[in-house]
Amino acid sequence: MSEAMTEQTPVTTAVPRTPEQTQAENGRNVPPADELTLEEINPLNANLFRENRWHRYFERLRCEDPVHFNEFEPAGRYWSVTKYDDIKTVSSDWQTFSSAHGMTLGFRVGSVVPEQFRPSGSPPFISQDPPRQTEQRKTVRPSVAPRNLAKLEPTIRERTCRVLDSLPEGEAFDWVDTVSIELTTLMLATLFDFPLDDRRKLTRWSDIVFAIPEPGGVVESQAQKRQELMECLDYFSRLWDERRKNPGEDLVSMLVHGEATRDMPPSDHLGNLLLLIVGGNDTTRNTMSGSVYSLNKFPEQYDKLVANPDLIPNMVNEVIRWQTPLSYMRRTATRDCELAGKAIQKHDQILMWYVSANRDEDVFENGDVLDIERANASRHLSFGYGVHFCMGSRLAELQLRVLWEEVLNRFERIEVQEEPSRTYSSFVNGYTRLPVVVKRK
Repeated sequence: MSEAMTEQTPVTTAVPRTPEQTQAENGRNVPPADELTLEEINPLNANLFRENRWHRYFERLRCEDPVHFNEFEPAGRYWSVTKYDDIKTVSSDWQTFSSAHGMTLGFRVGSVVPEQFRPSGSPPFISQDPPRQTEQRKTVRPSVAPRNLAKLEPTIRERTCRVLDSLPEGEAFDWVDTVSIELTTLMLATLFDFPLDDRRKLTRWSDIVFAIPEPGGVVESQAQKRQELMECLDYFSRLWDERRKNPGEDLVSMLVHGEATRDMPPSDHLGNLLLLIVGGNDTTRNTMSGSVYSLNKFPEQYDKLVANPDLIPNMVNEVIRWQTPLSYMRRTATRDCELAGKAIQKHDQILMWYVSANRDEDVFENGDVLDIERANASRHLSFGYGVHFCMGSRLAELQLRVLWEEVLNRFERIEVQEEPSRTYSSFVNGYTRLPVVVKRK
């Protein structure tokens, strides 16, 4: 989870805040990027993403300061890396740029951890470095191996057909909840062999992992967030006990019986568990929603797809690039070093902004535009790069491909009715509501 870091610093306010929460509260009503000096630009602002105003911020940084310095309490020093090649450089050197202190902006390294932000167990393997990261990753890799994906495809298609056939015609409904969440949650429940009647619990737990507490928000306090994650732990602790005695081919059984993970207590499984929930839910569901939104935003591309369904595989890559469902990932410098001419200090945090790299003009011409015939769409960095390349990338692509094969079989059009509501987060680049109407063939 985002607070699963080994070293953090106390916040000096009466009610402690995470760095992202502090930055969001300090950055309300932030002006347009062109009204700020370069030194004033800080893209780590959840309001920019909720209001979909982040594009110009990153365009300026790519052009004027590709490795951009900011500093504020309680996070300390951190750098925004916004160019494609620089992000690949950081991703390729885990010895210098470590994952061991967390995957989102965290508290200043080397300080005392406030009790409410202490991790409940070991960090997930995405927040570890080799060899431990490699060993734990191997434990669950068979779930998304090609052979297993081939076995899963009929189930994915049957469920997709069932959901699409149930949609009302000529009547507005929320695509996010009715289709994107439903399909990804069904898939997660299958991978975990999780009780289907309780599958929306997985959605809830995924939503709160990176939620910024705010009145009326997904969670209202850090205490509520922690309490609900403990409920997640309690639920899965019961599943651990069941699968220890009666193992299957699901992810829980793999973790309980894997050589690198079988001796871990349930609390130490929580980080990996939440990683798998978020990876299987947030990313795919937001790209499913992003595919509908982007094809409506660029209707000539929708026309191309309808005329030539063979474009679906490349369209899937292009939508994943255009949407970039996770905006960034963090690394932490293990030594003083240099990146693109900038002097990085040991313990500095490095934010690799995938959402910016996927619009880098030196790699993707007219990157803000959806082009389903883009020749290099598959070069996107939405799944990361290097040792932490997304293990479930092929499953995500499979789910999106099947969805659009079945959409084109049934509907003349999916028409967006109004601008979507977006996630209040600078980490998850997603949608909370997308009203649409479908027209059947």
